[in-house]
This record gives sequence, structure tokens and C-alpha cells, in this order.
Amino acid sequence: MVPEALRAALSGADTLVIAVSGGIDSLTLAAAAAQVRAPGTTVLCHARSPAVPADALGRVQDMALRTSLPLRLVDAGEFDDPAYRANPVNRCYFCKGHLYTTLSKLGAVVASGTNLDDLGDYRPGLQAAAQHGVRHPFVDAGLDKAMVRALARALGLGALAELPSSPCLSSRVRTGLRIEPEALQQIDRIEAALRARLGGVALRCRQEEAGLVIEIEAAALEALDAGARLALSALAGELAGAAPLPLRPYQRGSAFVHA
Repeated sequence: MVPEALRAALSGADTLVIAVSGGIDSLTLAAAAAQVRAPGTTVLCHARSPAVPADALGRVQDMALRTSLPLRLVDAGEFDDPAYRANPVNRCYFCKGHLYTTLSKLGAVVASGTNLDDLGDYRPGLQAAAQHGVRHPFVDAGLDKAMVRALARALGLGALAELPSSPCLSSRVRTGLRIEPEALQQIDRIEAALRARLGGVALRCRQEEAGLVIEIEAAALEALDAGARLALSALAGELAGAAPLPLRPYQRGSAFVHA
């Protein structure tokens, strides 16, 4: 069930600490490691932070119960770092640097759910991973996102296999705007409410210089009639304590200004 290349990538470390964000990649990696590695040699670690969606913790805890793997909850401390809070274009570098410094203290080897598709995107966090010797078993085994989802299905993860990608909440904030915990909590509440209406579609609540704006997967947005759009816009505005929020098609990474 677990490909031989991934079995090999997951072996060799006496203790493996898996950074589990609550997304499909890291959850699938945890499920695979539970099948491949000997009992007592794998630890799941989840960083609790204002930048992590609230529902991610529940998924991580469920996976820990499902696999019988120990789970450690940590505060990596990125919100104490002015460089992170300033939200530069390489903000992820500072976040991951704090995370991997913390996780490295828990075991000799740290692994992430990075897959091949991630290597073609702008991900400064990978620089921090390289500096801390973090392993990427999916990359080593040649798995891309579609293959990770297929593996999740093969491992019996059910609906998790179709979980939409959802990077940290700080990614919703336009580069250069300061990261504020209260703003991220508001963004999380709005996204959760809209997903309850729309289901598992790509959706983001972006913080722009002019205020908040809602992005919805293009096909899903086009399928909404005028009344449904008005209702969603009004709901988002009510949760933001503002006028109805504008809706626009989802664009991957549109909150970033690249160097």
C-alpha cells in the first residue's frame, strides 16, 4: 500500500518527528509512517499558533488517535519575532525557522509533507528546512500532490483525501501588512462560515490594504446566483463587523508580492 520508494524515505532514522500542520500532505505522511515505521519511533508535532486554522488541530488529533502515534503540541514562537510580524516577502522563512528549531529539539530527524509540486512554487520556508536538515519523504520518493491524494485514498483516509489546500492564515495577508493575531482569527472565522455554506471549495479571505476581500473558486463562484452572492457577501461583512465584503475568483497566492 505504501510505495517502496516512500518506505525507504521514511526509514533510517531512529526517531522521526513529523511536522503535521493538519493539511492533507502531512496527515498522509503521518498515516504512511505509522504503517512503515516501528512502534515508538515516530512522533507527530503540531504547532499551535494564531496563523493555524482552528479546525486543523482536530484533524491532527484524530490522526494521532487513528495511528496511535504520540502527538506533541508546541508554540514555535514566531509571533515573538518582529521579522515575521513585519510580513516580508520571505515571511515563511522566519516562521519555518522557528518551527524547525523547536522540532529539532524533539528528535534527531524532522520530516515535512512537502511534495514535488511544492518545489515549483515560491516557498522560502524550504530554505529554512534545508538549513535545519529537514527531510521531505514525498520528494525523495517522487510523489506529487495528485499522488499524495491517491496514497491518502489507498490508506483509507476517506474525505481527507479531497481536503482543499489551505496554507497558514498569514498567507491571506498582503505582503508588507503587519501580521496581527486578532486579524487572523477574524479571517479564520469568516472562512469557516463560508465553507459551511459552500463545502470543500478553494476559498480565501484576503486582507488587502483597502480591507478584506473574499476569493472563491471560479467555477463555484460562477455557479452562484445573484442572491447567493449577496448573502455570502453580507455574511462575511457581518463577521468582519463591516459592510458586505467583495467577492472575486480565487487566485493562488494572490496575497503575495514577489521580490
